[in-house]
Amino acid sequence: MTDGFQTVRQANVIFDRLRRGLFGGWLNTSLTVLTVVLLVWIVPPLIRWGLLDASFSGPSGDCVAAGGACWSFVAAKLRFILFAFYPPDLQWRPLLVMLLLVALLVITAQPRFWRRELLIAWIVVIVGSWVLMSGGWLLLRVPSNQWGGLPVTLFVWTVCFALAMPLAVLLALARRSRMGGLRTVSILLIELMRGTPMVAILYVAMLILPMAIPGGQGFDKTLRAMIMITLFWSAYVAEVVRAGLQTIPAGQEEAATALGLGYWRTMQLIVLPQALRLVIPGLVNLAIGFLLATSLLAVIGIFDLLNAARASATDPQWLGFYDEAYLTVAVIYFVFCYAGSRYSRWLERRLGSHVRP
Repeated sequence: MTDGFQTVRQANVIFDRLRRGLFGGWLNTSLTVLTVVLLVWIVPPLIRWGLLDASFSGPSGDCVAAGGACWSFVAAKLRFILFAFYPPDLQWRPLLVMLLLVALLVITAQPRFWRRELLIAWIVVIVGSWVLMSGGWLLLRVPSNQWGGLPVTLFVWTVCFALAMPLAVLLALARRSRMGGLRTVSILLIELMRGTPMVAILYVAMLILPMAIPGGQGFDKTLRAMIMITLFWSAYVAEVVRAGLQTIPAGQEEAATALGLGYWRTMQLIVLPQALRLVIPGLVNLAIGFLLATSLLAVIGIFDLLNAARASATDPQWLGFYDEAYLTVAVIYFVFCYAGSRYSRWLERRLGSHVRP
């Protein structure tokens, strides 16, 4: 009886919250009615296009005749969307790279693995992923202009964000430093990167960076892009980290100094753990935004996931099925972004980041 009473009580609480949220006042009621009207207007045609009139097999001519979505196009071009121009008989290598990167991210997401060995694992996986993609030693070489699809998106995003984090911490600390020269340099770098569009940064990587370094013309364009993207992202992350540092009371640093701790030990043991815990939502939000920003790699000829999907719809046998291609990519992006947002909420609860120091 007690369990049943509790269930009924919880159901009543949920119903009351829904009622107040949907119809609590004229504004909420108007928004609810408007939302229902929009759903009635949008959802039935979408279901008819995506399911009822859709073609799940057959050539492109059957899709045109049916008038609905052409999911047979997705089935035929899925490997190209995922791997682009990578040689078909070697596509097990980018597939393995994706599995390694996802496994590394899953392990890194769990606080119980936050040890020194994890840093070694990152180095091994990143180097191993590059070797798998490019070849060498016992593997057939594949030039970077044949890379593409989801492995490139994941690799660039993972490596650049991983390198941007420590650089951002150093920039944030430098911006708060009492050394005027160091503070000025960090401010100039941060504001220059934050004030420059990412497209311009990518063009710098392709046109200016090769002329600025010896032998730059033979430097792989993917590596050049990753260097500039890392500098670009580190400026944004540095401002988020600096916001977290500013929330830590100065008395904690003074107490650590009184106990005989040096500057770097104070940062490592006291200040940074609290500051980074407080900015988890901001960091995850930036990570999600940076994942979506990898689509800009298309402007310098790198076939990321979105560019590979666009190119798949230019095949003369499957010409014009852009809606299906972009919808497939949207689902992939949504899975990663939604997983990141849920992880952010879990990690906040796990570390108690809602509690201010």
